[in-house]
Amino acid sequence: MAQSLITNRKSFLLQILPVMLCFFAMGFVDLVGTASNYVQKDLGLTDAQANLFPSLVFFWFLIFSVPTGMLMNKIGRKNTVLISLVVTAVSLLIPAFGDSYPVMLASFSLLGIGNAVMQTSLNPLVTNLINSQKLASTLTFGQFVKAIASFLAPIIAAWGATTLFPTFGLGWRSLFVIYAVICLMAISLLAATPIEEDQPDKASSMGSCLKLLGRPFILLCFLGIMCHVGIDVGTNTTAPKIIIERLGLPLEDAGFATGIYFIFRTAGCFLGAFILRAISPKLFFAISVFMMLAGMGILFFCDTLTPLYAGIGLIGFGNSNIFSVIFSQALVYAPQEKNEVSGLMIMGLFGGTVFPLAMGYAADAAGQSGAVAVMTVGVVYLLYYTLRIRKI
Repeated sequence: MAQSLITNRKSFLLQILPVMLCFFAMGFVDLVGTASNYVQKDLGLTDAQANLFPSLVFFWFLIFSVPTGMLMNKIGRKNTVLISLVVTAVSLLIPAFGDSYPVMLASFSLLGIGNAVMQTSLNPLVTNLINSQKLASTLTFGQFVKAIASFLAPIIAAWGATTLFPTFGLGWRSLFVIYAVICLMAISLLAATPIEEDQPDKASSMGSCLKLLGRPFILLCFLGIMCHVGIDVGTNTTAPKIIIERLGLPLEDAGFATGIYFIFRTAGCFLGAFILRAISPKLFFAISVFMMLAGMGILFFCDTLTPLYAGIGLIGFGNSNIFSVIFSQALVYAPQEKNEVSGLMIMGLFGGTVFPLAMGYAADAAGQSGAVAVMTVGVVYLLYYTLRIRKI
């Protein structure tokens, strides 16, 4: 019996480790906030023009998420994840050849397509390894691993801009090449990992997937995901701009604000994996939303560095577990339609297009406080969603 438990545990680890490396690759999409700020500086773009980059990345979630849910029913979740990793690797290699506007548009487009497919297929793949009681905490741990990649992005970009440029001539674009190599490693490991998947009862169609939005709770979850990712991408992109606007720091120094956000988001994901095993998702979700609300208030009214860092940190920690709770709520609500529900929830990441576009125009009209006001609307909605969370 003991030997059997050891064997099962070893087999589980050999399966879960490649999956967690895929979560790390999933975090590459968050480099868009850091990269767009460098592109804005290099090309002299306005806020609205620069915010087109993160908006473009998340636009593809609207187009590809639901079809990916249907694709999983045909070729399986693991094979779908492998396709997403290949597309992501190609997107990361493109900036090695330049950082002109068309080149970066092509790179960010492919990055968005690859990430849309990956997020749709990787999260339900975890359900083949974990039971429903531990799903929220496991997805949160996956978000912790993803957040590590997000946290490292501005650090690697700044390192490339100041240290690697004389040697390789890539500057901040070294970030893309380094992440491309890791993506290729993830492809190799996952391809060599056997994972037994449950088979869907029936094939799905675009209509049957979208029809799920007619269920009120699924619609609430969809809008919650939109708000979560809008706040995530918005803070990622806007935090350095707030520092630049109010304190006049250069981008290389102000970019640390993005690092602060991801430090606290990473810590929140790590701690959330354990906290969600001890307290109800509803209570933890409520605490998280109030932290974000407090953070938005600080970004509105403060103009000194330490309080601004504190506000950014509160938003990062608060937003770290929102996705996992909402996603697990949706999957458990419709257990027979996991692939379709996953496609719909990831389509909600289209909020990463809606929010930055609105924030860009608001910032051009009223400064970065206008951008913060747009994000606050999302926080208020999540406060309402807290009341509708179900017991799993």
